[in-house]
Amino acid sequence: MNAPAVLLRWCLSVCCRFRAHNEAALAAPGPVLLIPNHASWLDWLFVGVCLEDDWKFVVSREIAESTWLRRRIMLNRRTFLIDPASPYALKHLAEHLRAGGRIVLFAEGRLSRTGALMKLYDGTGFLLHKTRATVITCYLRGVERMQRSPSPGPKCWFPTVTAHFSERLTPPVLAQTTIAKARAALTDWVRDKMVAQRFAVESAFGPPTIPAAIWEAARRQPEKIILEDTSRKTLSYRRLLIGAELLARQWRRRISPDRERIGVLLPNVNAAPVVLLSLWALDKTPALLGYSAGTGTMLACARLAGLKQVITSRVFLERIRLDAGPLQGAGLELIYLEDVRPAIGRIEKLRAWFRVVFRPDAGDCSADHTAVVLFTSGSEAEPKGVELSHANLLANIRQVLAATDIQDSDRLFNCLPMFHSFGLVIGTLAPLVRGLYLFLYPSPLHYRLVPTTIYDTDCTVFFSTNTFLRGYARKAHPYDFRSVRCLFAAAEKLQETTAVSWAQRFGQRILEGYGATECAPCISVNTPLTAKPGSVGRLLPGIEYRLEPVEGLEEGGRLFVRGPNVMRGYLNADANARFQSLGGWYDTGDVVRVDADGYLYILDRVKRFAKVSGEMVSLTAVEEALAGAFPQYGLRCQVAIVSRPDEAKGEALIAVTNEPHLTLDEIRHVLRAKGMSNLCVPRELRRVTAIPKLGSGKTDLRALAVMI
Repeated sequence: MNAPAVLLRWCLSVCCRFRAHNEAALAAPGPVLLIPNHASWLDWLFVGVCLEDDWKFVVSREIAESTWLRRRIMLNRRTFLIDPASPYALKHLAEHLRAGGRIVLFAEGRLSRTGALMKLYDGTGFLLHKTRATVITCYLRGVERMQRSPSPGPKCWFPTVTAHFSERLTPPVLAQTTIAKARAALTDWVRDKMVAQRFAVESAFGPPTIPAAIWEAARRQPEKIILEDTSRKTLSYRRLLIGAELLARQWRRRISPDRERIGVLLPNVNAAPVVLLSLWALDKTPALLGYSAGTGTMLACARLAGLKQVITSRVFLERIRLDAGPLQGAGLELIYLEDVRPAIGRIEKLRAWFRVVFRPDAGDCSADHTAVVLFTSGSEAEPKGVELSHANLLANIRQVLAATDIQDSDRLFNCLPMFHSFGLVIGTLAPLVRGLYLFLYPSPLHYRLVPTTIYDTDCTVFFSTNTFLRGYARKAHPYDFRSVRCLFAAAEKLQETTAVSWAQRFGQRILEGYGATECAPCISVNTPLTAKPGSVGRLLPGIEYRLEPVEGLEEGGRLFVRGPNVMRGYLNADANARFQSLGGWYDTGDVVRVDADGYLYILDRVKRFAKVSGEMVSLTAVEEALAGAFPQYGLRCQVAIVSRPDEAKGEALIAVTNEPHLTLDEIRHVLRAKGMSNLCVPRELRRVTAIPKLGSGKTDLRALAVMI
């Protein structure tokens, strides 16, 4: 490395605390392609000071000659000028690589406008297909914080920047295919490697716990408004942390020191994240109780977690008409926030402000400590207690942020309850970690008010489920979702009729994802850049999978996943023993297929197959065929399919509907018109006042079985 490069690197190390990791990989002989992310005008400098003199940067001639300053910087022996409009541009690059050249290519072709990785031009795949060059990816961490970077978010003159180089990567050998398909496949391969590298680096060098990650985001922009709820009260990062500090001091007096787990029974309001942070500050584990399943289920969850104290609100209990008597009668001490607030004096507030401003401290909890206990929905069996560590939660948040293009200017709307893993981790903690505005709404069931509130708050990212989206489609004005640019749906299967109605009525594409409470919760997701209708997207970075065959099914297999986001274990002894015996693998219980591009398609739950006359019939597939098939009865008409033992055929299907006028003949006609076999036709129709639902919007199959 020459003297000017050494001097430049020293300057960067002083100004930006610049460090490079795994530089040894750069000694690889050509042909080799180095592909960094591109978020600031100085990316070339951070990369260039690590390279030997024979490396060349690919530069657009049009951009290089656009101004005097750019001509002075970009026109030199270290640049490889190309004309993007010329059909020979890639040919010349390929010839240079074949001759053993080493090239730096900013494959995004432009500066990132989101701070995340944008699309890669498929010329990258063409070069790899023609030259078989090896690849080194580079993640420049922190460059999006540079002044004049087009990425939204807080900026400073000299942010900390680090360069992380991957090992040499050999492109996959593709079977006989067209050049166009090869270009696309190899470009996708490079992008997947860059996304995985971003996730790995953030996991290795980012804060280790949720409180530490929130404190780091608060340090950059302490006065940013981060939370708002239906009271229209807002919280900045600083006020959020001060509130957590004040409550932590109160809990030291009110919570027994020997209690590791503390129950939390609160809706989506500003106080809920404050309570979670305050408990983490004391190294306590919040156990979030679901209030939609009834007192009996709540008490069962409390016994499972060994809870003795529950933090809640009198106003909230009155609003949902929950009698506190059975809870207290079962030995639970209810700590009301209304009783805590008057005990906080001005001196305490001043001390908390001083501590947050001058002595910031994220607490002593460790990454492997249980951060939260959540309870599975219990749609098919008794709820299980799931222990998720700080490392699990942060891994899933970073996986989602690496795969999607969520940006600092986004405004998130979350009406999914926090006792549901989707509502807690992705809907609440992810925006607090990333530094995004978050509006908390207490219930997803307000089908008129939710769309109106999204319209009033100009939110751009919205999370929901199929059931709730159907309700909003009935009540919302076509303009209510005009500001939404990303709409994610998960927790239950997205029905085609729901996707079509939202596309036609609101012009919105629903991006379906898939997950489980035990996986904190996301496993796969469609994104604006990588989406395939009918699928639940591609696996998030860092997640491995395997499929095990299911007897009687020719397509797909039972999905097992493993990754840093998979839970520590269950509170239930039997379930935990089964999980631990799998050696880190989690059995989702879902039957899926994976296509050639890596997209997952959920076929059904293993338990939701009925064996009729020796053939496996998917109950979910029958429900999907009937969804929206009866417009004469309106969008409220729902049909659920269950099975019962049958002496003649093994099992028989039963249709359950909330529509009093629907007939079995109409159901049979729809199924046969859609080409389904007679085995899929229900033998019986039963009517109920309403199809029971869980807090996530899923059908409560246990309650439904009791009703019929």
